[in-house]
Amino acid sequence: MSCKPILSILLFAASAQFTSPASAAGPEPITPIQPAQVRNPAMVELGKQLFFDPRLSKSGFISCNSCHNLSMGGTDNLRSSIGHNWQQGPINSPTVLNAKFNAAQFWDGRAADLKAQAGGPVANPKEMAFSHALAVEVLQSIPGYVAAFKQAFGNQKLGMEEVTQAIAAFEETLVTPDSRFDKWLKGDRRALTRKEQEGYRLFKESGCIACHNGPAVGGNSFQKMGLVAPYQTSNPAQGRADVTGKEADRFHFKVPTLRNVELTYPYFHDGGAATLAEAVDTMARIQLGRQFSADENAKVVAFLKTLTGKQPRLQLPVLPPSSEKTLRPQPFDHP
Repeated sequence: MSCKPILSILLFAASAQFTSPASAAGPEPITPIQPAQVRNPAMVELGKQLFFDPRLSKSGFISCNSCHNLSMGGTDNLRSSIGHNWQQGPINSPTVLNAKFNAAQFWDGRAADLKAQAGGPVANPKEMAFSHALAVEVLQSIPGYVAAFKQAFGNQKLGMEEVTQAIAAFEETLVTPDSRFDKWLKGDRRALTRKEQEGYRLFKESGCIACHNGPAVGGNSFQKMGLVAPYQTSNPAQGRADVTGKEADRFHFKVPTLRNVELTYPYFHDGGAATLAEAVDTMARIQLGRQFSADENAKVVAFLKTLTGKQPRLQLPVLPPSSEKTLRPQPFDHP
């Protein structure tokens, strides 16, 4: 939730009206989430199967949904995720919901899009601990998957390129429209209480919208964590600097989406804030140089909770059975 100095936005925000979303000050900096448009149902269904299939991991126990649980806001609600052989992950797992709106994927932006991101955890020794070659071998040994890939892609190809494309197609459907705030943006004046509207006003006047804007209310830029005052953490992640090697990028992280933020605790790349109120207080101090009163903090939190949208309603996929040729899982170091 990092922000940078934004005098022009503060001046704009100060003039905004809150009795109606369509004010004379112009368009709001946040736009409504639109429902997903499915163009290839077969590919989306295949991607859903792969998202939930633990056979893409060495242990046969960890799936994409393990760290991006769609019953829990697309996260695991842990400070850092649990990987292969109970290893502690290096960073907080960001939500997969509305991830299609991100400028890049992962906290440090090392993956350009969802397709590029999808293959990373499979081969990460601290996550799913498999390899792309073995994952493809497993899928090719399962007749049901061979048929599903042919239906989705119209050919016999079944490689990691197709695997990541299918997972990305499914993840692109994981959007959360129809939040109360979206309804207010569309003209429903009763959708927000006065306290929530006052929280939105504080959110804008304080400068949070400099970084948290657009349909995902974030995700579209990288900002320094600790602009006004240093952020104290024991987490070794250095943000964009880990990707670019540039000192100027040190501690610059992708701004997280605030959509469904009441569901995606704990907060920040290190999971250092356990509650939304704590996160708001920290961001105000180290990003904006401002100390919110208890009442102001409560108003901003109230507004943020209006960003919870309609969660994906999914029927769990029935995964195709393994064959005699399918590589068996190795959940432990010993045979």
